[in-house]
Amino acid sequence: MACLLETPIRMSVLSEVTASSRHYVDRLFDPDPQKVLQGVIDMKNAVIGNNKQKANLIVLGAVPRLLYLLQQETSSTELKTECAVVLGSLAMGTENNVKSLLDCHIIPALLQGLLSPDLKFIEACLRCLRTIFTSPVTPEELLYTGPDHQTILFNHGAVQNIAHLLTSVSYKVRMQALKCFSVLAFENPQVSMTLVNVLVDGELLPQIFVKMLQRDKPIEMQLTSAKCLTYMCRAGAIRTDDSCIVLKTLPCLVRMCSKERLLEERVEGAETLAYLIEPDVELQRIASITDHLIAMLADYFKYPSSVSAITDIKRLDHDLKHAHELRQAAFKLYASLGANDEDIRKKIIETENMMDRIVTGLSESSVKVRLAAVRCLHSLSRSVQQLRTSFQDHAVWKPLMKVLQNAPDEILVVASSMLCNLLLEFSPSKEPILESGAVELLCGLTQSENPALRVNGIWALMNMAFQAEQKIKADILRSLSTEQLFRLLSDSDLNVLMKTLGLLRNLLSTRPHIDKIMSTHGKQIMQAVTLILEGEHNIEVKEQTLCILANIADGTTAKELIMTNDDILQKIKYYMGHSHVKLQLAAMFCISNLVWNEEEGSQERQDKLRDMGIVDILHKLSQSPDSNLCDKAKMALQQYLA
Repeated sequence: MACLLETPIRMSVLSEVTASSRHYVDRLFDPDPQKVLQGVIDMKNAVIGNNKQKANLIVLGAVPRLLYLLQQETSSTELKTECAVVLGSLAMGTENNVKSLLDCHIIPALLQGLLSPDLKFIEACLRCLRTIFTSPVTPEELLYTGPDHQTILFNHGAVQNIAHLLTSVSYKVRMQALKCFSVLAFENPQVSMTLVNVLVDGELLPQIFVKMLQRDKPIEMQLTSAKCLTYMCRAGAIRTDDSCIVLKTLPCLVRMCSKERLLEERVEGAETLAYLIEPDVELQRIASITDHLIAMLADYFKYPSSVSAITDIKRLDHDLKHAHELRQAAFKLYASLGANDEDIRKKIIETENMMDRIVTGLSESSVKVRLAAVRCLHSLSRSVQQLRTSFQDHAVWKPLMKVLQNAPDEILVVASSMLCNLLLEFSPSKEPILESGAVELLCGLTQSENPALRVNGIWALMNMAFQAEQKIKADILRSLSTEQLFRLLSDSDLNVLMKTLGLLRNLLSTRPHIDKIMSTHGKQIMQAVTLILEGEHNIEVKEQTLCILANIADGTTAKELIMTNDDILQKIKYYMGHSHVKLQLAAMFCISNLVWNEEEGSQERQDKLRDMGIVDILHKLSQSPDSNLCDKAKMALQQYLA
């Protein structure tokens, strides 16, 4: 009998809880504002420490109503404050609670609440925001990297209101103000340009930041000040050769990479330094010779320490947690250091076991580490010498091809950029990459919705086709298909179009190849050329297209496709008289190849072109002030005289 009674009792308890929760939600809709306020206060007391009650209220739809009341102008400040407190309490429950709050767009509502003149309401909103942003399920970019949020704060006087807090007697207040400036300045030229001119007690902000990154200040303060100056520099508000960057910020960040610093500080220091020096070769050179930085970074790969040697479990957990962050930071900094200078790349590669470490990094479980390793490798792959030596010795192409088979877009973009370098004609990796099915893989990338992947796919194919054998060119055309080629030639992304034209130019080189390709794809290629020359394109696109025509005109049988196409001939004639010298020269190459008298049928071609008025144009161009154009015209005229 006891067993039979258990179920009804459970159901009774459950129905009581649900009914109780429903009662709380119903009171939020009462027409009497005072009853609504009391209902919110009672709800606040009911949810404290009660995760089950929190979950019930969320399921029953309390959150949208609380947010509505919080944002209503007719709601009293007390009601708004109590709503924010309840929402903060709900956020302290499970991760699912936080997800539900985010789905209801709680962040913008709370941020709007910060504009209120009432301090208690602002505090309640801030507490709730802090709870939400400390949850692992909340994407950080919702607050920190959005330019819209930076602009809102900037437009509401955040800079002026926060600046004076830098002189507060409270260290915590100074630090929060400093952190706020680093957030506002990140990738924001408008804010950064304003910050350099802000005065606090007669001192400019950059001078205050420099004082805060001195060695006698707490490490947290040094790092955050260095971040502020770094972000202002990257946003163009401070010159890269300014003494506050070269003599203060950069050395401070290098100090943060040393063994004496905590693991978290070493990660933050390396990542900020990588960001600072990324676009500037002089800063890269200075950093590379400061405090043996390149060798110092090698220590980042020595975590976790030997597990058997660690008896302190907390220490082991700490090391394991930060091991991948350290490797990621080191790879990022090596990538920035080696971005432009050959000597720096050589030093990096000669650092103990570096190539092995990077190759291992390509197969790490952490996506961030894999991405940083690929970036590092991409930076080093810009060296002709290293492509021929270290990259070949470590067969880097193998793990790279594996990465390209299945990876998120952000990794694919960098990995495919690197593949472009490995497919250059002097790279020993080119042959094995071709044999491992790269053509199909790259043709697949050209169909991606991501423009960067389309560019890299077609760029790599362009490099692959340069001075390649007929078989490789045929494989590219077959795998790509003329339909896809047409799609790429009408791509909205200019880079895709230019690289596709570059591919065509490389495919149509050396006479036997030109004749072979044009015999099978001539009609489609001529159609594509016509469309581009007739379209609204810039000078570079038109020039590249005319160069393709010049290559076709160099074929033995292919040139007849031009000679029998009056429309194309008229276009060549038009561009010979164009106002832009680049286009005139490209058109001249076409004519020179068509009138060359040592080739069969040259007399008929010369006669036809003469009848079109080409010779008259050549005489005019032979008087051109541009020496190249003048020489080309004279050379073409000599073909008529010979």
